[in-house]
Amino acid sequence: MIRDPSAKTPAKAAPKKKAAPKAVPAKAAKISAADAAKVPAGKKGIIAVAPPSFRRERALIKRGVWPVAGCDEAGRGPLAGPVVAAAVILDPDRIPRGIDDSKRLTAEEREKLFDKICATAQVSVAVASPARIDRDNILRASLWALKRAVVALPEAPRHVFVDGRDRLDTACDCEAVIGGDGIVLSIAAASIVAKVTRDRLMCALAQDCPGYGFEQHKGYAVPEHLDALDRLGPSIHHRSFFAPVAAARAKHMPWTVEPVQDLFSVTEVEVQVEASVEIDASVNL
Repeated sequence: MIRDPSAKTPAKAAPKKKAAPKAVPAKAAKISAADAAKVPAGKKGIIAVAPPSFRRERALIKRGVWPVAGCDEAGRGPLAGPVVAAAVILDPDRIPRGIDDSKRLTAEEREKLFDKICATAQVSVAVASPARIDRDNILRASLWALKRAVVALPEAPRHVFVDGRDRLDTACDCEAVIGGDGIVLSIAAASIVAKVTRDRLMCALAQDCPGYGFEQHKGYAVPEHLDALDRLGPSIHHRSFFAPVAAARAKHMPWTVEPVQDLFSVTEVEVQVEASVEIDASVNL
């Protein structure tokens, strides 16, 4: 076959252009200045966590719902000391800067913010003693203290945010927010007040019961505290039914431990048969 030289050769297809990378959404790229300052220079792979905001409180204010309180507790996990609950109504026009989840702050930062919160907001505190914790269990005692803190506020709130998954039995609407101390600014403020108040109480208890190191570990189950429990036994400020405390009480005060009946043990039962009853073994059954 002879090809006509005048025939046009088919044009080559143009190479496909590579798709441009998708732009990162503006919201995902934003990092607050406060969080950026906390990230050490030269550290890679650190995810900045957004601080709590006043967004939920402002949404309620726009609907005419005010005052709005946040409440949180400190001290559920320790082996000694009370549970301290706090409720806070922030002033929208005088919110202290730097409020965050108390666990993200240093002791010095918490102390400074504690003074600022108490000077600008409505604050109340309630305490559940170790005796109440022993009687009711730690969850019920915590909820009782939280409710007492809300009732003790100078002004009755119309809406309450509480940290956790359990709502409070309050006269107003109550909204439970899981991880609320890192989300809702009012709860974060309450977490600071509760933490600082409890830490100060534990330092006072350390003077009343020296040797346990309450001023250092604040009653938590660190090795130093467990060693002191094993050496000294529990104090009146320990929670009796927490396992390490119960073990120390059994060692140092065994007379206070009630024996537990074994429900699976076999006991001999004596059966008395009246003499008037005769059994004929010859009877075929």
